[in-house]
Amino acid sequence: MIVITGAAGFIGSCLLKKLNDEGYTDLVLVDDFSKQEKRVNYEGKKYRELVPRTEFFSWLDTHHKFVQFIFHIGARTDTAEFNKEILWELNTNYSKEVWNRCVAYGIGLVYASSAATYGLGEFGYVDDQTKLNSLIPLNPYGDSKNEFDKWAVSQEKKPYFWVGLKFFNVYGPNEYHKGRMASVIYHAYNQIKNTGKMRLFKSHNPAFKDGEQKRDFVYVKDVVDVLFHFMLLRKKSGIYNLGSGKARTFKDLTKATFAAMGVPENIEYIDTPEDIRDKYQYFTEADMSKLRSIGYTKAFHTLEQGVEDYVKGYLL
Repeated sequence: MIVITGAAGFIGSCLLKKLNDEGYTDLVLVDDFSKQEKRVNYEGKKYRELVPRTEFFSWLDTHHKFVQFIFHIGARTDTAEFNKEILWELNTNYSKEVWNRCVAYGIGLVYASSAATYGLGEFGYVDDQTKLNSLIPLNPYGDSKNEFDKWAVSQEKKPYFWVGLKFFNVYGPNEYHKGRMASVIYHAYNQIKNTGKMRLFKSHNPAFKDGEQKRDFVYVKDVVDVLFHFMLLRKKSGIYNLGSGKARTFKDLTKATFAAMGVPENIEYIDTPEDIRDKYQYFTEADMSKLRSIGYTKAFHTLEQGVEDYVKGYLL
């Protein structure tokens, strides 16, 4: 059996589809299944069992002999969540429980970390796990993820195989339920559909023109390909970046969305809210050399390719 936590969510449900497409159906899905708006993400998929998040550890204690691998994707992903107790409970402490059981029961583990751990990128975006203590996340969400990364690498006892993946700006199908935490592509599509234009933040940094703030946008299909790769590989444990490796501007993203929708470009610039200006990231870009160094050779979608597939294949 393969376990996916967060299986009803965005990346988890796309991983579920990937595993089904590859012929894997002996799957156990873990999540908060009370959220009806997420049902469509796993309905019609092939799996063995649904296990509520709160019952997972007792379930695993009973069924661990049958579990070969755990994808721990579930987390509280709201970067604007400032209740540290919730974040530590769901992101840090829950992950420690998953880790300890993987150690005890001899189960391979891939878990979701985040590029939010890098903060403003003062020390770059290199996935060097000896530098985790230097990172300065900008919010409690990033702290909760970095605290678990630091804890994991410091453990004497580790799963026989483990990988933490620092997701950058992931976009793609099945994110509709995320509200304001959905990708900029998703919001751009809806804004263009409803108003015929897209509003972007002005730059308040003289080094960047309006709309030319850059992010590493990575298509979710590329993300789940990497997850699947590690499940098959089961060696080269460690923490890895997972982005496209190429920073692109919000203007590029918006133009690609207009093009995919077949709508004339109409971009408007508005002031960045003052309360987030001092914590606004103007540039992120994953250094992907570590992943490439272990033999991952598959090409990633360009921003234009990913946006076109997402918009034409799903949103439209």
